[in-house]
Amino acid sequence: MLVGYARTSTIEQSLDLQMDALKAAGCERIYADQVSGAREAAPEFVRVLEILREGDALVVWRLDRLGRTLKQLIELIGNLEKRGVGLRSLQENIETGSPGGRLVFHIFAALAEFERNIIRERTVAGLEAARSRGRRGGRPRKLSSAQRALVATLYREKKHPVQEICRMFGISRPTLYSCL
Repeated sequence: MLVGYARTSTIEQSLDLQMDALKAAGCERIYADQVSGAREAAPEFVRVLEILREGDALVVWRLDRLGRTLKQLIELIGNLEKRGVGLRSLQENIETGSPGGRLVFHIFAALAEFERNIIRERTVAGLEAARSRGRRGGRPRKLSSAQRALVATLYREKKHPVQEICRMFGISRPTLYSCL
């Protein structure tokens, strides 16, 4: 049985492209997650791994839908192979059922990890360059330093409830507490 798996990193991203490709590939079942591969557990992916049986094949649109590092991908392939489950990637045209397919998989996985590392390095370099020019990342502060001092004073005086202080300055409770 061909079992498809699709994943996007955020809810705002569409799964349509991946879902259409998996259906066209003949997947009998398709599971999907909309979570970051780097940070969160993907509940549908866990479910896919539970239902796969010997002779099945896991089909994905691209390898990067399965893991963020070469090590993760290789471990996953090893686990699937031990269980007699194949892997098929539509975009990279990889099928791990043959020695040639496994070789191509390792090459593409290494290139994908290399690409992610290059992107990470560029991001870090860009942030450092911005900091050297005096720019700071993150959201602008809601309150000026004078307003923050006033919030702290009002809070310590205990003459106004927290809700009222928040309303006066147009801030949330967490913002108020971070000012303190």
